[in-house]
Amino acid sequence: MNNKGLERSLFIFPGQGSQSLGMGTKLLDKFPKLKTFYDVGSEILGYDILDVIRNDGKKINETLYTQPSIFIDSLVKESLLLANNIFPNAVAGHSLGEYSALVSANVIDFEDALRIIKVRSYEMQNAGIENPGKMLALIGATHKQIKKICDQGKILVIANYNSYDQVVLSGDKDSIEKAIINCNEIGVRRAIPLKTSGAFHSPLMSSASKKVKEIIDSIKFNDATIPIYQNTNPVGEKIGGKIKQNLINQIENPVQWVSTINNMEKDNSNLDFIEVGNGKVLTKLNDKILKKSKTLTFNMINF
Repeated sequence: MNNKGLERSLFIFPGQGSQSLGMGTKLLDKFPKLKTFYDVGSEILGYDILDVIRNDGKKINETLYTQPSIFIDSLVKESLLLANNIFPNAVAGHSLGEYSALVSANVIDFEDALRIIKVRSYEMQNAGIENPGKMLALIGATHKQIKKICDQGKILVIANYNSYDQVVLSGDKDSIEKAIINCNEIGVRRAIPLKTSGAFHSPLMSSASKKVKEIIDSIKFNDATIPIYQNTNPVGEKIGGKIKQNLINQIENPVQWVSTINNMEKDNSNLDFIEVGNGKVLTKLNDKILKKSKTLTFNMINF
């Protein structure tokens, strides 16, 4: 498509669940200098991240490897947008994607973000082992139905407000399994178990949250050069200290994605959204959130 009119856009970065084997690696054939991202990433992570993305269908879906893979893929693609004079007017990221948004808004650099993600991915995977949990997407559930389902669980909370008709629950295994039965009994349109290694954005991530807070606190957060809309406080923010605290709160609290997208559109009228990453998970959500979605996937941009 013609890139005219995209010079100022709204960048949204996907999170875990958007990965696929080989994602983004074909770009290296045309733009070999992009390999620097993977080389720097491998040095920080202590293993060959490009080899994982290209060749390891098992590891690419394990939290420890998934998170840095998605982050690097998004920043590779963002660099191509910038090189082609497509710049963000504001940014946001879904869960893990918020780290890509932080780099895009110049709050922290690529290396520091990846150092946090290295700890985040390890601790979240460990938390999932220590406190086994699952996640469940509900399609077409009413507020009353969601409350009833959550009230019947031991640890069961809303993890993601993804669109007007989709929320994701997070909780211990027994509570999720009970929720599936309850959904059928009370007539929820669909209940879809998600393939995750833990109950993300829930109290079951408390051990991970403590460790991630330690490394976040050790890194200087600059004021953002453009507004960033964060998962736990989805309004345009530029103050580094507030951004840091919002990021610390993220692991145990829900992703307010509906409010994020609505606020971004309200504050930045007539600008297109671009999903900067693999696939079209966020593009599909925008189609459900916005009356007139103006969201492009990365693959729709000409280079």
